[in-house]
Amino acid sequence: MEYEIEFHPVGDASKAGDAISLRYWDGTNHQIIIVDGGTDTAGEVLVEHIRLHYGADTHISHVINTHPDTDHACGLRAVLKNFSVGTLWLHGVWHHAEEMLPYFSDPRWTVGGLEKAIRKNYGVISELLDLAAEKNIPVYEPFQGTQIGPLTVLSPSRWSYLRLVPQFRKTPAANTNALEADNMLLQSGGIASWIARALAGAMSWITEDWSIELLKENPVTAAENETSTVLFGRFGDARILLTGDAGANALSWSIQFASNQGLPIFQPTLMQVPHHGSRSNVSPSVLNELLGPPQTEGSPARGVAVVSAPKDDTTHPRNMVMNAFLRRGYPVNKTQGAYYRQFSAGYPRRTNEVAAQPFEWFHQVENYD
Repeated sequence: MEYEIEFHPVGDASKAGDAISLRYWDGTNHQIIIVDGGTDTAGEVLVEHIRLHYGADTHISHVINTHPDTDHACGLRAVLKNFSVGTLWLHGVWHHAEEMLPYFSDPRWTVGGLEKAIRKNYGVISELLDLAAEKNIPVYEPFQGTQIGPLTVLSPSRWSYLRLVPQFRKTPAANTNALEADNMLLQSGGIASWIARALAGAMSWITEDWSIELLKENPVTAAENETSTVLFGRFGDARILLTGDAGANALSWSIQFASNQGLPIFQPTLMQVPHHGSRSNVSPSVLNELLGPPQTEGSPARGVAVVSAPKDDTTHPRNMVMNAFLRRGYPVNKTQGAYYRQFSAGYPRRTNEVAAQPFEWFHQVENYD
């Protein structure tokens, strides 16, 4: 099956993001899917890339926004403005306000008031929806089990999404009792505590060798990240797993759903490293379920991974996360500073393509304890 998937550099310094273009042959036509658009600048570069390599009058079958963070959503405005688009897939954060009312702490909220209060804090998502309406682009929500062309949505489920939105950083205060009753309250304070230690200069470096893994269990990431749309696609023999900023919870939900549906996501050909290589999104046990247990040093690779991170980012990706992937047979390629095509079959190579170089083993990793 002819396909190509490209990971485009986004941002600079510590301002990372995702922008992915996917092209494949469905037996009759070339189809284009865009997964996230990065920042405004990245979106403009993505538009030029599409024009140059796919054609000025390209029709994009599907545009997918994995979650509402601006480093993933902003650039999609340029895509919608410049091309005809078949469908837009995103979660309108204020949608389903009526069902979410019990999960907000203030009992005085009305449905209309809650919708308005949330929508004003998600201007980019609001703009994307307005652009879609202006151009008559149908909008759908990418909930678990949805099929988007050759891609299957593994997470989030509708049930979990409605309970995560009240825990977003930009939504009103959550009803923690209701969330605890549903076993959906994320560990409070985890992120704030981690950031405080980092800002206080508590980070040091510690030696890690192949046989001793320092990546910890039970990582905590933002609720927004746990709503990231996780996508799995099969292209001939290639199996691709795109994770956005998904956290350990979202990855676990994805694993369970795939198992129930008989989807072969174990040891994918290509896996996107979640959240630009943050240590708050993956754990040894989750990686074991996805990629297999650690190998002996020098074993053949099982697959390949790719991480989106700017060339001068000093905080992403984390060394211990890169080691964790490599230990399980997944050398990690980076988008840092160069455009490149990660995977392809049947499409010609590009004359301006820059080969990616995987990270080598890091003998020193970050330590915040």
